[in-house]
Amino acid sequence: MNIILIIGILVVVAFFGGLLAKKLKLPLVTGYIIIGILLSLTHLIPRELITGTSDNPGLSIITDITLAIVAYLVGGSLNLKDLRKVGKDIAWITPFEAAGAWILVTLPLTFLCRFIIPGISNATLLNTYFPMALVLGAISCATAPAASVAIMHEYKAKGPLTTTLLAIIVLDDAIAVIAFAIAMGIAKPLTLGSNISLCQMLGTPVLYIIKSIGLGVIFGMGLVYMSRLAKRRGLSLVVVLGIILLCTGLANFLNVSSILANIVVGFVVTNMVKRKEIFNVIEGIEDILFVIFFTLAGMHFDFRVIKIAGTLALLITIFRCLGKLIGTRIGATIAHSPPKIKSYLGFGLFPTAGVAVGLVLLAGRSLTVIGNIMVNAILASVIINEIIAPPLTKYALFKSGEAKSHKV
Repeated sequence: MNIILIIGILVVVAFFGGLLAKKLKLPLVTGYIIIGILLSLTHLIPRELITGTSDNPGLSIITDITLAIVAYLVGGSLNLKDLRKVGKDIAWITPFEAAGAWILVTLPLTFLCRFIIPGISNATLLNTYFPMALVLGAISCATAPAASVAIMHEYKAKGPLTTTLLAIIVLDDAIAVIAFAIAMGIAKPLTLGSNISLCQMLGTPVLYIIKSIGLGVIFGMGLVYMSRLAKRRGLSLVVVLGIILLCTGLANFLNVSSILANIVVGFVVTNMVKRKEIFNVIEGIEDILFVIFFTLAGMHFDFRVIKIAGTLALLITIFRCLGKLIGTRIGATIAHSPPKIKSYLGFGLFPTAGVAVGLVLLAGRSLTVIGNIMVNAILASVIINEIIAPPLTKYALFKSGEAKSHKV
């Protein structure tokens, strides 16, 4: 099969999946993901084309481009005027929901892993199960923006909860990178019996985030200037996509976060350019991107992964979701947030994908003994989250009264 034929199959089949989801009153995203899962079970499309390889990126390039565009849209939603209204909520909720996920995943798994994953040679609580649980907990801090953004756009959601949710999703990825570095700084020495390096734990992730933000600021300023030259809507789309692709490609070349860099691009532009068209032009192509992206996400479903790490993945999902809900409620209570934020914001923080997968692959290469188990567990938990998270995000938006109508 060639890639053009595969994309054609994805788009046409997913279209009907979206219609079915709409009839069942589910988000379109859910329909696309389920179609992707069904396609993966048919083995019609080679897995190496879905995931990509070092020699041939396959369809994974579409995933990278879509995530970059989503990141730009997320950054564009973070207008300083709106953020000031909910700044106190963000400041209190973000650390508590992230810490809630980290703690509630780490503590139970530290003691349960010995029963779930027996047979690891010379495994003890300190040199195996605690390091594994600590890293899995740190990765659980991350929240994926793609599903939330797609559902917000589908139902035209707007209001304090939507703004707060988008801001927290942005911060979650930065927190996850730092938490992961701290967890790996503790876990790796414990598994090897060596000393813990404070510089490696804190210095490396802080520098990584600074470089990502710096790159985003440079391209954001570039887009601000170029947008003044693009008077027509079609040219605006050319300029926006060109900058996003340049930023993403250079971020990958420099080994920094393309997601964080593009978020900063969107943030700079929305706060310096009055023309909303600089974001509206993306609406013309976002539907087709979301169709392909979420169908591909569903196609990553691998029954073998679920079979190997299903129990551990289910526990990660349950404890992570509980941590997000409890942490959100505690932070919102301290911040005296509106009742709808306190009650429903946590449900919008369930999606997890790109950053979590990227971090666990890094962990898998470093923690060789337990790495494969961790990779399979996170991949399986992402699959579970992809199925349950979109309807719960829709529930939060409608219960808060911020989802106005179905997108035509």
